[in-house]
Amino acid sequence: MNPAEHPQEAAVDLVVAGAGGGLAGALRAAEAGLDVLVVEASEAFRRGNNTSMSTAMIPGAGTRWQRAAGVEDSADTFLADVAAKTHGEADPVLAGALTSFSAELVTWLADGFDLPVELAADIAYPGHSVTRCHTVPSRTGAELLDHLVARARRHPRIDFLMPARLVGVGTHGGRVRTAVAEYPDGSTEEIPTRALLLACNGYGADSRAVQDLMPEIAGAVYHGGEHSRGDALRIGADLGAATGYLDAYQGHAALARGAGTLVGWATVMHGGVLVNAGGHRFGNETVGYSEYAAILAAQPGSTGWIVFDERVHELCLAFGDYRDTVEQGVVLSAEDLPGLARTCGLPAGPLAETLDRAARGAAGTASDEFGRLSWEAPLRAPYRAVRVEPALFHTQGGLAVDGSARVLREDGSPIAGLYASGGAAIGISGHGAGGYLAGNGLLPALGLAVLAADHCRGSSPARESS
Repeated sequence: MNPAEHPQEAAVDLVVAGAGGGLAGALRAAEAGLDVLVVEASEAFRRGNNTSMSTAMIPGAGTRWQRAAGVEDSADTFLADVAAKTHGEADPVLAGALTSFSAELVTWLADGFDLPVELAADIAYPGHSVTRCHTVPSRTGAELLDHLVARARRHPRIDFLMPARLVGVGTHGGRVRTAVAEYPDGSTEEIPTRALLLACNGYGADSRAVQDLMPEIAGAVYHGGEHSRGDALRIGADLGAATGYLDAYQGHAALARGAGTLVGWATVMHGGVLVNAGGHRFGNETVGYSEYAAILAAQPGSTGWIVFDERVHELCLAFGDYRDTVEQGVVLSAEDLPGLARTCGLPAGPLAETLDRAARGAAGTASDEFGRLSWEAPLRAPYRAVRVEPALFHTQGGLAVDGSARVLREDGSPIAGLYASGGAAIGISGHGAGGYLAGNGLLPALGLAVLAADHCRGSSPARESS
């Protein structure tokens, strides 16, 4: 949209800052008859934000897809899993709201927008006690985002303003009245609006903030949107908003070194192991890919190798990110153990001993030295391996919000007309990286955006009697 064409005569009902998961909120609001303006900083957002970089895993508890697969689940079970993974640190109000809404969210995306949803029943994700992650056929966030963008582009009540960065908010009488957008040439525009949804992610691209708040992952590769610079935190601070869980993040221990593609943790959950430069395993890989990023970062050279076999390779081809990694030529092959050691430049003796111990653990003939219990099968020649490095995907802390995604002040009162979702808001992963469950990025990104739209629809001054 050309800024000169933007009408100033009347306020829009909702401005959404960020064209990632926030598009779900834009669509929900437009469905309810609200006029929506999406402000996006990058014209290349379809491949450059965290939603598009995800594996499109959306947890839903008690869906029809689960019932069809014979999976018994409920919001209470999901909430218990969140509490267990975070050791009780997750915000109880937000966790309760999102786990309760999760099934409705998945169903709405499928039925309302013809999103080709399927249950990811072929892999167990750490911390989920049952199969509840729903995804799209390619298992890529790019497919998910493309679907949302296409729907938003066609909707007559949704307009886009880009490239433009949301830099400020004007209030009057304690309520949001304007959103301030900044264009690449430095000029700004005040957009009259009745509400604002901050869906502009967190602060992963701000290296200084990462160093200060999560130093254990500061040296890792940042693999997220370049515009995730803490804009929501700065805007919220100007309005007296409270913050929380600023040390929380999603890490990943399976970024392909030399390719920058996501290998994916399915390689591990199907039976693969991680070894360091000495050919040794260094922990229980199945605790989770997020917390394992810092564990990998502490290894010599901050790198390691995922070792697996042809069976695992074939299973992982279901993931678009893994196929991209294969196409980059960084997944190496070897007919036997000596060949694997030579190919990877690893010491043959320690590697052979490591894989022998892992095979006995997978076969159930010996207990694993690191306590790993989840093995699908022992690895067998021929082998595959890929060198990986730790990555920071996105931050999981932000502005304090309630179960309707309303931004809260330090005293717990809401700032009227201001909402936050995804990385702009606190998440449900507790502190650090260990509480992250698969889908803890997209559930708050999509779910809070939709909950914000629902609240905005019910409280819009345009629809209240004066």
